Amino acid sequence: MQDVDLPIWLPRLAVHGGPRFLQIADALQAAVADGALKPGDRLPPQRHLAAQLDVDLTTVTRAYDEARRRHLLEGRGARGTYVAAPKVELTAILDLSMNTPPAPDGVDFDDLLKQGLSQVLMRADTALLMTYHLAGGSDAERQAGAKWLEPMFACLDSRQLVVCPGAQAAIAALILALTEPGDVILAEPSSYPGLRAAATQFGRRIVAVEADQHGMVPGMLEAACRQHKPGMIYLNPTLQNPTALTMPEHRRKALASIARRCKVRIVEDDPYWLLADAPPAPVATFAPELVYYISTLSKCLTPGLRVAFVLIRDPQERERFLAALRSFALMVAPLTAALATQWILSGSAGELMEGVRKEARLRQRMARDILAGRCSGPGDGLHVWLELPAYWTPTQLARAADSEGIAVTPAEAFATGSGSVNAIRISLGNIKDRARLRAGLQRLSQLLARRPESFGAAVV
Repeated sequence: MQDVDLPIWLPRLAVHGGPRFLQIADALQAAVADGALKPGDRLPPQRHLAAQLDVDLTTVTRAYDEARRRHLLEGRGARGTYVAAPKVELTAILDLSMNTPPAPDGVDFDDLLKQGLSQVLMRADTALLMTYHLAGGSDAERQAGAKWLEPMFACLDSRQLVVCPGAQAAIAALILALTEPGDVILAEPSSYPGLRAAATQFGRRIVAVEADQHGMVPGMLEAACRQHKPGMIYLNPTLQNPTALTMPEHRRKALASIARRCKVRIVEDDPYWLLADAPPAPVATFAPELVYYISTLSKCLTPGLRVAFVLIRDPQERERFLAALRSFALMVAPLTAALATQWILSGSAGELMEGVRKEARLRQRMARDILAGRCSGPGDGLHVWLELPAYWTPTQLARAADSEGIAVTPAEAFATGSGSVNAIRISLGNIKDRARLRAGLQRLSQLLARRPESFGAAVV
């Protein structure tokens, strides 16, 4: 073992470089990654390092604790603190199939969570956090929802909002409230799989409406409305899942105008709006009486909150929605709803979202560099839509990737009609470590250069 008496691995702390304990932890991680520090190397005593850096002992203690959380260090009692051996991965799968936000850049999520829960427990009656609540959310939760939606709608009446246990529950309740068994739901040819799952379960039928690079084609939507008399139109207009395209304002206005003319309601599922760079106003601003707007915290903050806000302006329609929601999901878990409310009203949610947005854009640039221009979309959000060479089909590529320890989602999973495009969706947030994500994308790029026949029967 090599004693490390001086922090040669540690650059000078930057005045505007963020929390100092994170700068120290990041420097430790970089030194382990590039080999400047090796497993078994001894770290300086915390007081020694604090004196050398002219920081308080608490800063170094927090840095070492953060490094332990990242599995970089291990304590050996009186013998001191040492660089840990690499953590053994229990699974070799690199999961690029699930759309979740990445760990935020420059934000100590664990600390944010502890502080948020501490504030909730200090300010709330714990008995109320462990009992039943009326569906739809408390006044404070709806006020938090109005604040969350300020970037999209400016000033909102919080009484028009309903708090739901996630966007999927909101979509399911809207299908029950707005349509009848056998009704048609219009959607784009490639759309969120949760819509199809709920519609099928409830006996509704999805009809695909042709889309171009700007989204659903207005003329085709109007023809489909007149032919099928749909119960609702489903749109995901910002960083669309799975194509990652954002519908421009002129197209949003055109679709809203058609819905008004044909008297058809729109469900606008908009989980990625806050991650986009200068997105257009929601469709709900152009036909507020017809559009039901859903915004979930799962894609901008963390899926564990299971909180979504639904804007329903008509009070009678809100009651119909709540009746449908109560049939399968009585309420949001009070503890997570309280945490989401605390984070939003205190500003912590904005800090966390900025960290997610920053990290997501770093990952987008990485994906576009490695995958050589095959990705669609503007370079924001949590996923890319990768067009495949003609010699691959999406299912073949997904099977070949699986044999290489990589999970991706083929286009067929998103198809609402009989056709499907030759593409896969790659999700960039689920792999916590950037280096592992880079390795997965590089392996995928190498895979794309090969042909299916080189894998034999496994991908046929």
